[in-house]
Amino acid sequence: MSLSLDGKKEVVAEVAAKVAKAQTMVLAEYRGTTVANLTKLRTDARAKGVYLRVLKNTLAQRAVAGTSFEVAQSHMVGPLIYSFSEDAVAAAKVVNDFAKTNEKFVITAGVYNGKVLDKAAVQSLANIPSKEVLLAQLLGLMQSPISGFARVLAAIAEKKAGPVAEASDALVPEVAAPVAEAVAEAAPAPAA
Repeated sequence: MSLSLDGKKEVVAEVAAKVAKAQTMVLAEYRGTTVANLTKLRTDARAKGVYLRVLKNTLAQRAVAGTSFEVAQSHMVGPLIYSFSEDAVAAAKVVNDFAKTNEKFVITAGVYNGKVLDKAAVQSLANIPSKEVLLAQLLGLMQSPISGFARVLAAIAEKKAGPVAEASDALVPEVAAPVAEAVAEAAPAPAA
């Protein structure tokens, strides 16, 4: 069913709003992919914050006009599904993971940071850990010198406390015997 002019304007406005916030766009040809598989792809995309939509190429070209994604207009040919994400790697991950299990779903191009990416570059982008994982790795790197320093201090303290503790244990019998004798002498003799 064909869209009216107002319907087309609404679609372009909706996509342009998503494009304005996006860092990454990935294009994939979906010809031959079943509706059930595309529904699963949409569910996965929604869960990961990826905007995914099948668009007429002319509408997509109008939506990306004047943005950093405009460089991919020459790749907007054929039946394509467009994915946009605010996270730099989310769109590439979702589309790449889906393409691994669906041979008829083919990644054609992508755009990141104003540069057109081929299929291999999109796959490389998809293999970059997510922002949360990278932040966790950075935090681990920042904490490792501190925790290493704390372990060294604990080892030094244990090493220094070791001989002192052994010496105090050795002194206990030497001190305890004279104290016991002194207490015994000072105590009154038991009445017989």
